[in-house]
Amino acid sequence: MTTVQFTDLRAHEILDSRGRPTLAVTVSRGARHATASVPSGASTGRHEAHELRDDDSARYGGAGVLTAIGSVNGELRELLCGRPWHELSGVDSAMRDLDGTPNLSRLGANAVIGVSMAVARLLADADELPLWTWLRVSGATARLPVPHFNVLNGGVHARTALAFQEFMIAPLGARSMGDAIRAGAEIYRALRGLLTDAGHSVGLGDEGGFAPEFTQPEDVLRLLVRAIEEAGYPAGLDAVAIALDPAASQFCQPDGSYVVGGHRHSATELVQRYVEMVRDFPIWSIEDGMAEDDDAGWQEITDELGEHVQLVGDDNFVTNPALIARGADAGIANAALIKPNQIGTVTETLAAIRVCRDRGYRQMISHRSGETCDDFIADLAVGTGCGQLKAGAPARGERVAKYNRLMMIDTACAGLPYGIPADARSTPGR
Repeated sequence: MTTVQFTDLRAHEILDSRGRPTLAVTVSRGARHATASVPSGASTGRHEAHELRDDDSARYGGAGVLTAIGSVNGELRELLCGRPWHELSGVDSAMRDLDGTPNLSRLGANAVIGVSMAVARLLADADELPLWTWLRVSGATARLPVPHFNVLNGGVHARTALAFQEFMIAPLGARSMGDAIRAGAEIYRALRGLLTDAGHSVGLGDEGGFAPEFTQPEDVLRLLVRAIEEAGYPAGLDAVAIALDPAASQFCQPDGSYVVGGHRHSATELVQRYVEMVRDFPIWSIEDGMAEDDDAGWQEITDELGEHVQLVGDDNFVTNPALIARGADAGIANAALIKPNQIGTVTETLAAIRVCRDRGYRQMISHRSGETCDDFIADLAVGTGCGQLKAGAPARGERVAKYNRLMMIDTACAGLPYGIPADARSTPGR
């Protein structure tokens, strides 16, 4: 690891893909610079690190980030510049200590993660390594991940009557990164044609997927199978599979019931509805199938489906190593979603991945609904060897940037394996 001394640290306000403010952070080492842009979520867990907003109604309806920018240009710049740093963990630890709160609410997690990502890039540059190589996790083999394309949006990403938030296609059986991305693009195009022919809107949700007016998730699943086959691919667990992110916290009611497509379900009834979906459709992964605080529901869905499909915790785990370990101890889920801005530093993001590996949980690296063209998470997915990345639809610049970065890495580093590691696909038939 090269010892570096930062000469400048600056942030400025930019817009994310939803037209809301976020910040870009640039760190300098003499004539060398690295920049990172910070995403923002719409469907968020209660325990996520705190995104600092200005709450000034005269600017962007209170969503401005000038306060977070002030944290970067003020206290964090004073902390980091003009002294030697040996590793990213030291930088991240110093920023967390300076903040002094459990959830980075004083300086803002959006300020801290922006600095952490930019510093990681600059340290990789100092070591003369590609970012994905520099981010490699001990004991893991770098690999190109299976892209999970969010091709149809509901929930808070679309504000339609469709309760489930994300319907994704996953080319598990593709032979290469290029083939996988081609499949995603071709199926997306076929889906558009089917929606148009049926008289549905082809307007887009937050993550680039289509946002037609459906109410029942099963109707969407039938349409996705048709789109996969229309594009010339087999729909199946060894070919092009389906992944769901219902984001159940969003349709869980105060009494603990769940309302989907006008039907009110108990937790047990919702689990049985998932069981039927898995029986009838090539579903390989379900993320946030139960609400973040419904531990009993999570244990029930894990007991019913944990040996058959990937069950991903997001709102309940929020990329927090301690919460992932707690979930493993409680028999909840078998995988975790990984979003760096949920926890606030790259170091803790990598720690969350290590906890998953230690506990036998798979990992899926993820974007946010409010994205930028920053492609950091593509390198993170390759370097950690997790085998899975979701970055939205194969459309819109902020989503495509991640997929294009994967293809660039594939071209530059021929021979990297593609797909989910064999030891992480341990459920029957996977």
